[in-house]
Amino acid sequence: MSIVDDFRFEPIDAWEQLPADVVLGDVAGVAVDSQDRVYLFNRGAHPVVVLDRCGMFLSSWGHGVFSNPHGASIGPDDSLYLTDNGDHTVRKFTTDGTLLLEIGVPNQPSPFMSGEPFCRCTHTALSPTGDIYVSDGYWNACVHKFSPQGKHIKTWGRPGTGRGEFNLPHNICCDAVGQVYVADRENHRVQIFDGEGEYLRQINNMHRACALAITAGASPHIFVGEQGPYLAVNRATPNLGPRVSVFDNAGELVSRFGADKPGMTPGAFVSPHSLALDSHGDLYVGEVVANDWHQLFPDTPRPDVLRRMQKFRRVKNGA
Repeated sequence: MSIVDDFRFEPIDAWEQLPADVVLGDVAGVAVDSQDRVYLFNRGAHPVVVLDRCGMFLSSWGHGVFSNPHGASIGPDDSLYLTDNGDHTVRKFTTDGTLLLEIGVPNQPSPFMSGEPFCRCTHTALSPTGDIYVSDGYWNACVHKFSPQGKHIKTWGRPGTGRGEFNLPHNICCDAVGQVYVADRENHRVQIFDGEGEYLRQINNMHRACALAITAGASPHIFVGEQGPYLAVNRATPNLGPRVSVFDNAGELVSRFGADKPGMTPGAFVSPHSLALDSHGDLYVGEVVANDWHQLFPDTPRPDVLRRMQKFRRVKNGA
């Protein structure tokens, strides 16, 4: 379903063209650089798979480095920030895999719900001035701000449902004026803060906000990947996702797409875990299908072959 013509998308089936020996695991993070190269941060034997805009394989790297890939984002200088919630770190790389910065000590988490970095961190975002924001996530309920050199500046948030409180901050991004958007997954919302962590507003009308992407400019549109219901009581309820929704900066829903039920057909979703946009406005969706299959389909054996990501072409007016 699409609500306005300006945000219509169509899936490109079997977009990624991979060598036979490169098999994707769940694509937990996806990012696109200034040359429209696409980075798939996945849970397979080749953790970072790099493709061009047409889906042709360029390279892979990161072998043996990561514990549980979770989030990927690109900085203004095309540096790649990879968030590993298995070993509680954020690492900054060049696009060819040279390590530039590591925040956190591998395999040394902070105490559960302590508010100290990191305890199963989930995603990383860059401000226009290079400050680093990290959502921290599964065993914490806060956002941390670091300098471009990785020095901890401040932390905000605590467990809860009120303004500035979080129930699994799962994804994070910044807009062109430095506002910080946090996918507060189990509170079914996106909270928006200034760069110092002061609450500004929130966007509702979504279910389990999991993934985020944002358009350029001072008044951007916000793309939200929503997970479907996992509880027995509402697993079969329609119109709860999984899906992708697009909101304007005032929080009004302008587009929503995905099938009515979870599935593996083109355009349907199982678990949209990560989103990224390229310079043409096309959308890339990474999914954690293997991880979440049993939650959505408890009575159906998981297929041997799984789709791990999808590309959606933006359909321009008149196209």
